[in-house]
Amino acid sequence: MRYRVHFFLIPILLLPLLSSCVAVIATGAVATGSSVHDRRGFGTVVDDKRIQLGAYDTINKDKELVLKNRVMIAVYNGVMLLMGEVRTAELKQRAEVTVTGFEGVHRIVNEIEVMEPEGFWTRRGDNKITARVKLALADATSVPGFDVTRIKVSTAHRVVYLMGIVDPQEDEMVTELARNVPGVERVVKVFEYPAE
Repeated sequence: MRYRVHFFLIPILLLPLLSSCVAVIATGAVATGSSVHDRRGFGTVVDDKRIQLGAYDTINKDKELVLKNRVMIAVYNGVMLLMGEVRTAELKQRAEVTVTGFEGVHRIVNEIEVMEPEGFWTRRGDNKITARVKLALADATSVPGFDVTRIKVSTAHRVVYLMGIVDPQEDEMVTELARNVPGVERVVKVFEYPAE
């Protein structure tokens, strides 16, 4: 009788372990699913995220860059884009030097503006612009097979930055849609093009 009790207890004791395995499997499935339509390989998607987090960590160690400045970083297919506002040209250059040297980065595009950093409400407005651009792109139907998940959209001081691997037709359509979103003052393309 005692052995039967132990036999039934073993599966119950293993349930917490099994549920964490399910969570890991589910997380992996979500990560894989989100990159199904991406023109980057899965390894590149992971590397881009690793590079971005590492670059933010490096920038955050420089207190002068962090305080009273705003440096934003986006990484797509090994291209690192720097955006935001810093108070001096020296700080703009310093931000670029600080993040130079990450393995897997083949190009740095420094679009940081030298100006007084903008406040909370402007940043909130930038977030709204990003959301509006993504919404406009989600409604795009003029290019057959276009997938909005292939475009990375960022906004800083009403300037929209577009990253992704696109063909010329997609480039033209995406840029035009972004330009016509209310509140957008300028569109900067940091696109790459698939090899023929």
